[in-house]
Amino acid sequence: MAKQAGVWSVDERLAEISAGGDPLETLNATVDFERFRPILERAGGKPRSVKGGRPALDVVLKFRMLVLQSLHGLSIEATERMVRDRLSWMRFCGLGIADTVPDANTLWDFREALIRSEALEALFQELDRTINQAGFIPRAGQIIDASLVAAPRQRNSDGEKAAIKAGRTAQEIWPDKPAKAAQKDTTARWTVKYTKAKARADGSKPVDLATPTFGYKTHISIDRQHGIIRRQIITDAAQHDGARLREGLVQKANTGRCTLNLLG
Repeated sequence: MAKQAGVWSVDERLAEISAGGDPLETLNATVDFERFRPILERAGGKPRSVKGGRPALDVVLKFRMLVLQSLHGLSIEATERMVRDRLSWMRFCGLGIADTVPDANTLWDFREALIRSEALEALFQELDRTINQAGFIPRAGQIIDASLVAAPRQRNSDGEKAAIKAGRTAQEIWPDKPAKAAQKDTTARWTVKYTKAKARADGSKPVDLATPTFGYKTHISIDRQHGIIRRQIITDAAQHDGARLREGLVQKANTGRCTLNLLG
């Protein structure tokens, strides 16, 4: 007969995870995420209605989920699923089994707000300073990685596409249709992701796959010794990965070897 799950069984399983060494628990103990709240509320927070209603999901919770997304190179949808599924990820986010997990749309809107306000880079710089102050000095080298993050594909006319390429905002393109403008993404771009085909059993090699992708790239620098994100830069998907190395992605204070894992 299966044992009925309860509060104590969840606590016991979390204790087992901690005993095995949970890096997220170490990160949580190292960083006081409440110090990011002022930036998060200015950039991506929504004031609660004075008339009551459903309370807004906590901005620090959503930022913790974005940290998990970047640390593991996941899509927004996959991040939501993993937070719902993994006890260690729930604990890192300060969630219990019965607590509400922000869905992919909510997390997407929050990240977009941080990007529009140019707060995302400042947040990760503050995260890096906090980690350094705790004694996790970067000296063992760093891993530079880039991951594609897909965005909903847009259906626009030729004129609208031309306006988007010219750098006009959604509010400028659809000034009389604010609801439509709110649903339009004018900063994401198309790129082609190449996947090397594996050789067949007879030794012949099939054609490499080229997959068109619409969205963004997240470029991160991870400390090799501690496995912690030190820098993050968000660009549209069409931007070249190597150019980010000249934009502060590589930490000069880290004297160890740098390993690149770029999409190309």
